[in-house]
Parts: sequence; C-alpha cells; structure tokens
Amino acid sequence: MNTPLFSPSYRNARAHFLAAASACGARVYTQALHLFGAQGELLAMDVAVQGPPDASKVLMTTSAVHGIEGFCGSAIQTGLMQHLALPADVAVVHVHAVNPHGFSHRRRVNEDNIDLNRNFIDFNRPLPVNADYAEVHRLLLPAQWPPSTADQAELEALAQVWGERRLQIAITSGQYQFPEGVWFGGLTPTWSHLTFRKVLQAHLGQARHIAWIDLHTGLGPYGHGERIFACTDTGTALQRARQWWGPEITSVQTGTSKSVPLSGPIQMAIDQECPAAQYTGICLEFGTVPLAQMILAMRAEHWLALHPEAPPELCTSIREGMQQAFNPPSADWQAQVWAQGLEAARQAVQGLCAPA
Repeated sequence: MNTPLFSPSYRNARAHFLAAASACGARVYTQALHLFGAQGELLAMDVAVQGPPDASKVLMTTSAVHGIEGFCGSAIQTGLMQHLALPADVAVVHVHAVNPHGFSHRRRVNEDNIDLNRNFIDFNRPLPVNADYAEVHRLLLPAQWPPSTADQAELEALAQVWGERRLQIAITSGQYQFPEGVWFGGLTPTWSHLTFRKVLQAHLGQARHIAWIDLHTGLGPYGHGERIFACTDTGTALQRARQWWGPEITSVQTGTSKSVPLSGPIQMAIDQECPAAQYTGICLEFGTVPLAQMILAMRAEHWLALHPEAPPELCTSIREGMQQAFNPPSADWQAQVWAQGLEAARQAVQGLCAPA
C-alpha cells in the first residue's frame, strides 16, 4: 500500500493539498494558468500560508519546479500541513506546483519545453552560451528512438574524452540555443517565473529571516535526500545551513553534490525580491535511479514530445521510464522521502528560532 500522502495525478495532488490547507486553517492564494491539464482540470500555482501574516521568520517550501517531480514535493507539503508544529512567531509558505502544466502532463519541463530551474537569468543580458551542449544536441535527440548503435557509440566516445562530469554539465547545466532541446532555459521569463516572483513579493516581503526547502527528485542514491546548498552567499549562509541541516550539506560549486552548477536556478529570485531578508536554503534532492538512466529517460521523453506519432508501446515504455526516474511507485521510497522531508522542515523551523 502506497503512502497516503502521495497522489496518482496532479488533480488529486492539488485536491489533497487544498484540503490539508483548509483543515489546518491556512490562507490559500491561487494564480491560474491559462491552459488546462491532462484531465481537463484547472492548472494553478497555489500558495498556502500558515502562521501570522506579518511573521518576520518564514519557512517556504516549493514543489514541482520540475513538473513530474511534484508528486513527491506535493506529498511532503501536504504532510507538513498536518504534522509540522509552528512556534508563534514563524509562518510557513507552501508554494504548490510552480510548474503545474509539467506536473499534470508528467513532464519535467513547462508548457514551452522550458526547464524553470534554468529560466531565472537576466534576460536583459546576452544569453549564456553552452558550447559543449551544441556538440551533443543531435546525439541526444536523434531521428529515431532508441538511438542507433552509431549515435550511441559517438556519445560514449565523447564521454570518454570529456569525462562524466563535463558531459553532465554540458547536458544538464542549461542551454539557450535549442528550444526543442533538453534542459532548455528559455528566451524570456515564463509564466511560472513571473508568478513566483509575485508570490515572493506578496508573502515573503515582510520577512527578515527566510528558510527555503526546494523539493526535487531524480539525482543520487535511491531514497536518499541530498541537501544541496542553495544560496548565493557561500559564507555565513553556508555556515547556518550546516548548523541547521547538518555537516553533510553539499555544494555544486565545490563538486560535492550530485548536481552541477546551473544557469538561472530559481533561487536567484530571492535575493532580488527579498533583499532585506537573511536567507538560508537548500534543494532537497531525492535519489531514484542512476544518473545515466535518468538522463536517458529525459532524452526519451523529449524525443517523444517531438514525435507524437510514435507507436503506443514505445510511448508507454518512455512514460514508464520517466516515472521510475522521477516518481518511483514504491511504498518504501515514498516513506523514506516523507520522513526526510519532515525532518528537514523541523530543522528549518528550529534554525529560524535559534539565536543569531
């Protein structure tokens, strides 16, 4: 039997989230997307706020920055509204389904094939250039799927020359030249990007101390929640993060994380929208399958989006691969991630309340 917090669809996840918010007396604010979901349902970024509206100490959680990863994030947010005790001077802001379209359609990207965690760049400046990605783009999304033996051999040969880390950076750090490609960061701010900034302004503008747990899946050992440092301040903020969440905090900058440095991660918005606040944050990244399998699943799903005429059995296989990579239907995995999500949130609240 699966953990009850986990839902089978975005529509169910949203209903459970809103029901939990109502039950705990949270204030709910909804911004609807102009598109409908896979089941014809309303798509929205919902915000549930618990605690005083003028609280100076705020914990924020975010789910579904990468749509299909929202099954895990939504479950944790729903559970936190049921089980997380709040001191009188602390508020919690749960931002549910930053990317509702991807969540509903079980895609990692949004309605425009954009990876939201590569979209928070300064679009008034020249777009970043990922020269290494340009070299591998045609190999990542070949004319046929599965890739031909020749295409696969060419990609493996390049991996031997570059090494695994350089290839991972080339593919996943973000690119802005191939709109149909994988890990595309976009050419302008997305609806989710602009809406999320409004959420920060409306619900965290008064905060003087902010903790943020951004919930993700797909990287690292099965069921393990890697706590990845997610602040621009690598001095005192890193020290606080280690005090709150433990010395095992990893960093993309030092190479200790399973992730790599990203162009335009969502965390860039908080320094711009909440400049007066002291901010401490992590990405809580839950492992599922080996890195190569995750990247292959992503490539296949992008290929399928470009080839809707694919045979039904291939479509089913590719969609099952995405589920294994980002939302494993396993009770033990679900139990592991829920326990770690609750622990991290409790540690964040304790950290917010600790003496400076």
